[in-house]
Formats: sequence, C-alpha cells, structure tokens
Amino acid sequence: MDGKRIRLLRSLAEAGVRYVPRAAVEPAPASAPAPSKSAPRASAPQPAAEASRPIASAPSPSLFAPRRAADPESELTAVADAVRRCVACRLGSTRTQAVPGEGDPHARVVFVGEGPGADEDRTGRPFVGRAGQLLDDIIAKGMKLRREDVYICNVVKCRPPENRVPAPDEAEACSDWLDRQLLAISPRVICALGSTAARRLLATERSLGALRGATHRWRDIPLVVTYHPAYLLRNPAAKAPTWVDIQRVIELMNGP
Repeated sequence: MDGKRIRLLRSLAEAGVRYVPRAAVEPAPASAPAPSKSAPRASAPQPAAEASRPIASAPSPSLFAPRRAADPESELTAVADAVRRCVACRLGSTRTQAVPGEGDPHARVVFVGEGPGADEDRTGRPFVGRAGQLLDDIIAKGMKLRREDVYICNVVKCRPPENRVPAPDEAEACSDWLDRQLLAISPRVICALGSTAARRLLATERSLGALRGATHRWRDIPLVVTYHPAYLLRNPAAKAPTWVDIQRVIELMNGP
C-alpha cells in the first residue's frame, strides 16, 4: 500500500470513520503499457515461482476493520447522539424519535431486533410495547437477569411506517451504528430476534427456521437466532423452541 493511501486511511480514522470499503482506497488496475517498437515480440518465460507471485500484496485487514472501542460507554453515547441527528434514509423524516438502544455498556449479551414500533417511536426506547414486555419476561424469568444487565437495540434505529419490514437501503444506512454498538460492547453472545436481525447480522437470505438451532458468529462473537417476541405473541406455540434457544444463549453468556 503506497504512502498516499495510508495517509488517507489515517485521516479517515482520526475523523471517526470506522469502516472504509476496500474498493474506495484501492487504485483501479492499470492497463498494460503498449509494447515499444524496439521491444521483443515475446518475453522469455518466467520461472514458476515468479509467474505465481502476486503483483501486490492485499491491504492489511486491520486498516479496514472497525476497531473495538477502548471506552464502551463513551462510544455508545457517541453513537446514540449521532443516531438522534441522523437523516441518512427516509425513516429520518417520518420518525417521532430515533431509538438508538439501551442497556449495560459491558453487557454479556446483546439482543438485536428488527426496528422500533409505535411505543418505541413515542418513547425513544427499544422494546417497551407488548413485545418488549415479553422480552423483559424472558430476561427476568428465564435468564434471571435485569433488563439493565443486558443491551437491547435494533437493526434500524427509526420506526418504519406501519411497522413494515425495513427496506435494504434503510438497514444499510443504519449498519455502521449497529456495528459500532456491537464492537463497543463486545458481548459474549448476540441474540438475533427474528429473521430481519438474523439476515442482517449473518449476511444471508436463509430462513429463520434454517438458522435456528446452531451457534453462528458475527465477526468473532457467537450469535444465536431465535423468534422475535412479536411473533411469539401471535404464535404462543413457538415459545417452547424459543426457550431452547435462550438456554443456548445462557450457556454462551456464562461460558469461559
């Protein structure tokens, strides 16, 4: 990597940018120069080692990967402040309040849902409606924790109108906020509530049913997929398999 690109990456990092697409700083491949009239028509064959040697080494991943925050509380506060000012997608113009997330900056488990509903849009807090009450029961009665012991947030930080599923560009607009939250907290386990959260975090189009029952990973953090509490309100029979998933969350949360 040449000095100009290194200086660019350093200036972006100092400005608070935590992720830069590799294509944004890699130069376009140069076209092969036209052979001069005096050049031989055919070059001598290269030795096997030379022929297989890459033209240039790939940029160091550490220059592109988001970094873990040294101070989780300050980082989460900075994210929350930025989210409340954010108008990067259409949801910023239709919300009442943004809903960054809340909980313990040092939580062992982070719950990630889909997006705020009407109650969340009104209060600015995640999971405070009927689905939130059920999540509170899961945390308190099932996991023997207090709500303030965990961290709760959503894929999108503003309510989609009529509680519709967030559009891909809306989820993408919020992606840096969610990544920064998860990296700041660095929990022992992430619990994805519902298919929207699971697909966003795992970058997959597989169904929730196909993703349940396994321990996945978001970067180096274990991730468990289960049903969204709103789904459980409509389908009480799904509470039994959800408890199986939550037991796995507890095991990972308390593990070494």
